[in-house]
Amino acid sequence: MEIFPGPLLSQINTPDDLKKISRDQLFKVCDELRQYIIDVVSVYGGHFGASLGVVELSVALHYIYNTPYDQLVWDVGHQAYGHKILTGRRDNFITNRKYNGLSGFPKRSESEYDTFGVGHSSTSVSAALGMAMAAKYKKEKERKTVAVIGDGAMTAGLAFEGLNHAGVADADLLVILNDNCMSIDPNVGALKEYLTDITTSPAYNKVRDDVWKLLGKLPVGKRFTRDMAAKLELSIKGMVSKSSNLFESLKFRYFGPIDGHNITKLVDTLSDLKKIPGPKLLHIITVKGKGYALAEQDQTKWHAPGLFDKVTGEIYKKKFDIPQPPKYQDVFGHSIIELAKSNDKILGVTPAMPSGSSLKFMMEAMPDRAFDVGICEQHAVTLSAGLATQGMRVFCNIYSSFMQRAYDQVIHDVAIQKLPVIFCLDRAGLVGEDGPTHHGAYDIPYMRCIPNMIVSAPMNESELRNLMYTAQLEKNKCPFVIRYPRGEGVMSEWKTPFKEIKIGKGRKIKDGDGIAILSFGHPGNFAAAAIRELKADGINPAHYDMRFVKPIDEELLHEVFSKYDKIITVEDGTVVGGFGSAVLEFMNANNYKAGINILGIPDKIIEHGTLKELHHECDYDATAIAAAVRKMIHQPVAEKIIN
Repeated sequence: MEIFPGPLLSQINTPDDLKKISRDQLFKVCDELRQYIIDVVSVYGGHFGASLGVVELSVALHYIYNTPYDQLVWDVGHQAYGHKILTGRRDNFITNRKYNGLSGFPKRSESEYDTFGVGHSSTSVSAALGMAMAAKYKKEKERKTVAVIGDGAMTAGLAFEGLNHAGVADADLLVILNDNCMSIDPNVGALKEYLTDITTSPAYNKVRDDVWKLLGKLPVGKRFTRDMAAKLELSIKGMVSKSSNLFESLKFRYFGPIDGHNITKLVDTLSDLKKIPGPKLLHIITVKGKGYALAEQDQTKWHAPGLFDKVTGEIYKKKFDIPQPPKYQDVFGHSIIELAKSNDKILGVTPAMPSGSSLKFMMEAMPDRAFDVGICEQHAVTLSAGLATQGMRVFCNIYSSFMQRAYDQVIHDVAIQKLPVIFCLDRAGLVGEDGPTHHGAYDIPYMRCIPNMIVSAPMNESELRNLMYTAQLEKNKCPFVIRYPRGEGVMSEWKTPFKEIKIGKGRKIKDGDGIAILSFGHPGNFAAAAIRELKADGINPAHYDMRFVKPIDEELLHEVFSKYDKIITVEDGTVVGGFGSAVLEFMNANNYKAGINILGIPDKIIEHGTLKELHHECDYDATAIAAAVRKMIHQPVAEKIIN
């Protein structure tokens, strides 16, 4: 389907073209840009509400600043669609998040306008400060640096670390706080309440404007310096609102809050701020999903809705004649409630992902036992550790990719103290269109190298339930990882009775002849499909579902290496240091001789695409496994190379 931009937007191929448009036509540019995003995302998919909320800001920034010389850093990247369209990628925007197409996030290799690659939150202030400090060092006095960060991302420690340094670095930096009370789910915490106090205080807002009008009329000379003006401003504001001092206590000059959808006000404000040196923070108020009524009303649902009818708002769902398997996240969400009903020590913790992890079900059913701590992965882990010291059985649910941000806490606060925190790593393995910043490729190596750590993965929904049941048992005294992928499982009838699984015990699914496939987690289903395909060729591999990579089932591995001299391992994690490496380590330690082919995510950055496309690219889908078996079964052991 061909989608046409509006008459003004069709003329904008770079920000230089945008600057040729008169100020009184900018509101029309914003309308056309917003409609173009709606048109493309409704037909081709992608994130939705976040970029609609910053249409005016995107236009104003590129209108006022000399990008890409002036450096613009977007936090997270969900909000950067308008930025991409205005910077030479309008006609290719239909390939957004598609295999070999545009990335869904800013990406340095994609455009000179993307100054910093993002996907995880809260990196913009530190990155932009580094750029501003480099500009100062290189004496690029006219070069400006702007960081755009959402209020949800401001809760992460990294954002405060950047602000803390920026306030004393004497670098020319503007931080724009995009305040819409949302990340994916509604924001939580004291910072949200603080920002609400500012934005809902008429007295503060009036004095804010009056102060600047007054200061603009006062003489500046030897007797009235810039420092004196700043002190006067702070004193007057302090009479109205004590809360106005948070950012200013970090030595930022605070401006706002202003309406982030008033393009004229934004252009005027940014033009003024461009002339003021040093660290500044502009607080703007926006609505996530602005301009599309349904997205404004249900911002969580419309964060990334999939394909939809832009007129009726109907979100297209796949239709099936038979019951379909649930998502792994929903199996977790419903199972933890079942377990919690019989174990009053069970609590749930997630950092800003109650919908994505499905902990939202427990938060609704048991609000005093499930907690969203905001975008604070480090805090989520250490909070869980503190709860565990008091005998609680905490399910700490964090996406695999986001767990990387809390690695020190996993080691220092959990593993060293041998606290039985249960880490449920959602989105383990490849995640699809979100691409390399979100792939859960590394958790198997980074978790299995930690002492006192149990690392497991279910092959299906029933196994997930049983691992959850096993992990919460009182006799389990160690931290326990359960990793599972994004998306659907394989069992339509998934609500099976809970059963304890002996820690470190795998299972033999079937015997075979000549070659064995060892799988870890959901890719065991790819192996099972490959075995069904190979049956027509008269090839009969054995299949073992190992369940645990640490402790690994040595008894089962002795059986495998005693019976088979050709072995294929399959995992949805990096092949460097992962499950296949653990099997190889066992083989070498026990002086077995066998040919081993390790299938999984190769040692390179995997870009975005559908899961089917990426599994095929990485050569561990059913077709690739079957091909590896055919090749290996016809090779003498001596000729095979351990991959």
